[in-house]
Amino acid sequence: MLNDGLARDELKDILNGREYRAYAEDSKGIIAAWWDRVKEWFGELLSKLFPSFEPTNHAAGPILIGILVLIMIILGITAFYIFRNRRRNRMYRDHKPLQSMDEKKWSFQRHLLESQELEAKGEYTLSTRHLFLALLLYFHEKEWLVARIWKTNWEYYEELRKVNHQWAEQFHHLALLFDKVTYGEHIVHKEEFLPYQSTAMKWLSDSEEIREMGAERR
Repeated sequence: MLNDGLARDELKDILNGREYRAYAEDSKGIIAAWWDRVKEWFGELLSKLFPSFEPTNHAAGPILIGILVLIMIILGITAFYIFRNRRRNRMYRDHKPLQSMDEKKWSFQRHLLESQELEAKGEYTLSTRHLFLALLLYFHEKEWLVARIWKTNWEYYEELRKVNHQWAEQFHHLALLFDKVTYGEHIVHKEEFLPYQSTAMKWLSDSEEIREMGAERR
């Protein structure tokens, strides 16, 4: 009996010993042992946050997995929008909207008139281009930016942002469609043109010359 008791004590010491625990962890695998510790930590955290809730490792595991999946989804969505915005920025970083001196010599009123005539013919793609150039030259006249043939839309965006950040963001969206029209052979239809025109005209309609043009057309 004495020997049996000693054997049990020795076995208990072995099972509780550091070397046996290390061996057990190795046999389960490092990842599995790490996951058990995380679940245990998370269960304790839930117990502190919700005293009436007594989670076990089995209960904490699915909750923890759900939270990790949610975090991964949020990170994925965030990465998608960051990538999309960077891609959009690259789309017009090197594009120059004014492609000739003739376009620069035109007044913003002439570009707007050309846009309106093209719109009346149903040529919304070309109308979009002239409407954007009208807006760009209007900003130049208001001294919110300086229009130059060698400048890109990205540079105009940076200049306008110093004047008004919200205007710069709206200009950013208008410039994207302009670039798709000019460099991507994008075809603009009426449904896409009308909100574009509405945004641009919020600025242009403040001009006294534009109001006079509207009165003459009526």
